Amino acid sequence: MDPRRVLIFRTVARAGSISAGARELGWTQPAVSQHLRTLEREVGGALLVRGSGGVDLTEAGRRLLAHADAVAAHLQAAAAELEDLAQLRTGSARLASFPSGSAVIVPRALAALAARAPEVEVGLVEAEPPEATELVRSGAVDLALVFGYQEDPTEEALVAVPLTEDSIRLVLPEGPDPVPGRLLDLADRAWVAGCERCRGHLVLCADRAGFEPRIRHVTDDYVVVQSLVARSLAVAVLPQTALEAFRHPQVRVVDLPELGARSIHVVHRSGIERVPAVAALLAALLQEGAG
Repeated sequence: MDPRRVLIFRTVARAGSISAGARELGWTQPAVSQHLRTLEREVGGALLVRGSGGVDLTEAGRRLLAHADAVAAHLQAAAAELEDLAQLRTGSARLASFPSGSAVIVPRALAALAARAPEVEVGLVEAEPPEATELVRSGAVDLALVFGYQEDPTEEALVAVPLTEDSIRLVLPEGPDPVPGRLLDLADRAWVAGCERCRGHLVLCADRAGFEPRIRHVTDDYVVVQSLVARSLAVAVLPQTALEAFRHPQVRVVDLPELGARSIHVVHRSGIERVPAVAALLAALLQEGAG
């Protein structure tokens, strides 16, 4: 049977007459009568007994009315839940982020979102950009905060929203040595490098400068990187976000234009930004990340 006709029947039954039900629905009486006749054909029997004083329910009508009330209650509950989602009184979103983004950008964004919409829940998982992008593509998360270098391939079939630029800085041990003016001055030093994407950028910058870096240590942990540098075991390059998240007291940071910057952006599947909780999280990331 057609659920719409069941709800029309409920309105008439509760109103007590076809004319009163029609007025409540904002329809004409003949249109309501036609729907009721069609519904009675669908159920195979009479639901209402029409009289001059209104309508009385048959046994079938009384039983159907109980089900119709349950349908109406479920629809009202659904409408209330959807209204809560639309007004950000509830809802959830899932976010993936690279480590230094999780340490610097994400907490600010989540705090701002919590102040505006405290009932919205956000789940965070940490992942490097290739893994985070795959989580978005598979639907495991709604948004991913990722970084990329100019030489990296662009992601197809996903929306990428630019957030900010993240400068790459040279990290050296404290000491009396003069500050290098160019990357080539460090050609004979040992290096500590990070994830595959960052390591590739270091190798590319060194190649442009005219040497191949001697990478002795490999770690994604920017605390470990700076600890190794502080002990004069290597030199390194780190993005500004990593240095904001943690700054070892025994390293010095040098700007070298040759190192450039990486871009930070948010990726998501097309359409997911229309979900209110996801849209609110995206807005918070854009606002706090750009700030």
